[in-house]
Amino acid sequence: MRRMSLILILPVIAACASPRDDQVGAAQAAAPAFPLLPSNEQIISAVYDAEYTVPDGFFIDERVATSGSYTVHHVRDVSATYELCSDEFDQALEWEAADNESRAVSGVFVGTYENEKYFEFVRELAYTNDIGAVEEPTSPGFARVFKCSAIDREGVYANGMDGYAGILNIRPLTAGVLREVVEYLWQFTFFGTSRPKVLDSYASDRPDAFEHTLLVAFVFKQGYGQCDRIEVFEWIHSAAKESGNLRRTFDFLFALEAIRDAGVPRECD
Repeated sequence: MRRMSLILILPVIAACASPRDDQVGAAQAAAPAFPLLPSNEQIISAVYDAEYTVPDGFFIDERVATSGSYTVHHVRDVSATYELCSDEFDQALEWEAADNESRAVSGVFVGTYENEKYFEFVRELAYTNDIGAVEEPTSPGFARVFKCSAIDREGVYANGMDGYAGILNIRPLTAGVLREVVEYLWQFTFFGTSRPKVLDSYASDRPDAFEHTLLVAFVFKQGYGQCDRIEVFEWIHSAAKESGNLRRTFDFLFALEAIRDAGVPRECD
């Protein structure tokens, strides 16, 4: 086993039973003060499973049932740094229309939808086919503008992992509200490496703030025939109970190495 720089003073032991024996997500039940880390075997199983992305009970977007291909994005400010917010429908519509005109593939307006967190504007997009011709609009695009009464992201570096993350204005503010927002934002989080896997999603509580942690794993290829390096991180979001001020930290926990041996993933010696 090759494990480096363990930060948590915790034993690495098997997680609680999951509906899928070979997967993780153990702390969905009543979590102890310090959630148990998944075993190396569970981590390796998850990161090499092409079908696994997040643990059971993780947030599922309302548009996931859309048939065929589709896109979902949040309208950002002119510098594309943070997601815009407004409680005024007309302002949100104006921003979305400008955003649509600026995109490589613009769409035909179809309709709108809203919930407590955002306004959504639906367009049918038309992409070029194999010979460069524009086909009939068949791919829906969903553009969203946060409601400031839910979350205000002004001043946030949306592509960042640490620091200020906005103001959560939903009241009453609870651990469950923070969890849903953190897991919702995860679907718009992208990395320069391969898509990481969420091993677990769990809450903790401080006297002055709610906290929610995503336990994530990245796989880094180290060359043909070489062991892959798996790095495990905690992405922690905290929400001040009084103000709703959001902050985030992205902390390295440990690393291990694994390889596919005759198609079967295993830990390297």
